[in-house]
Amino acid sequence: MGLLSGLGELGLKGLDGVDLYEDDSKTVKKEETPAPAASINTFDERECLFGKSHTCPVCYKEFKALTVRQSKIRPAGMDRDLRPRFKNFDPMKYDVILCPHCGYAALGRFFHTITPPQAKLVKEGISRNFRPVEDKEFITYEEAFLRYQLALGNAVVKKGRAGEKAYLCLKMAWILRGRREAIEAGTEKVAPEECATILEELEQDETELLTNALDGFLNARQNETFPICGMDESTLDYIIAVTAMTLKKYDLVNQMLNVLLVKSRLTPMMKDNCIDIKEELRKIKNDAQ
Repeated sequence: MGLLSGLGELGLKGLDGVDLYEDDSKTVKKEETPAPAASINTFDERECLFGKSHTCPVCYKEFKALTVRQSKIRPAGMDRDLRPRFKNFDPMKYDVILCPHCGYAALGRFFHTITPPQAKLVKEGISRNFRPVEDKEFITYEEAFLRYQLALGNAVVKKGRAGEKAYLCLKMAWILRGRREAIEAGTEKVAPEECATILEELEQDETELLTNALDGFLNARQNETFPICGMDESTLDYIIAVTAMTLKKYDLVNQMLNVLLVKSRLTPMMKDNCIDIKEELRKIKNDAQ
């Protein structure tokens, strides 16, 4: 999968194949849509959303972005890599804010912090060829992933920091994981004969995104100051360790665990997970002998 391969339908085919971290060595240091798949029951995702007004900091036009009503969120646990789970629907599908006029897109925490030189780069690299998008009543996983791709494309074009791009890759991996789980649970329908192929592709694409996230976080850890995307040093080190474990980069896992297990700022959950991972590493080492 090209990380930005879906942007051709928005007029941005030229971004496919771009080097995600090409310029980071120079970083300053330290259509009408069918009813949602979840309609297998009486839950209606549209009731959890409202249109929040924004003024685009690139083209200065006003628009409304679908936003989740916080009172409607029902947490349902957390994956080991801190991906939050929710009941009924996945609010992370709505974390990217997209200007439908010029194509500027970013996670909410970054949307209004773009600098004038960066806005100029977005106008030249995104807006010039962007095809305006239609309003939606809700967003599917596929549509959400396209928006994340566009946010990543914007981050590359505006020469965003490695931490921002890595965080986007991590969340894109979570979006693919959410879609895979929805297909497995039957809340997103796919043709039976295509199911196995789609699930395999989603798993492979998730692995590719996690690999890019790990590379970017290691870059950011060396060259950026904390907090990075809202994460303190302990949290980022934990994400690196867990992601490296998923990717079977065991030397890096062991290195990060040695750092993490002497820190006092880990949450009890993160510390317990680190101990579990250390035990898993011990078993892997024993099995290899």
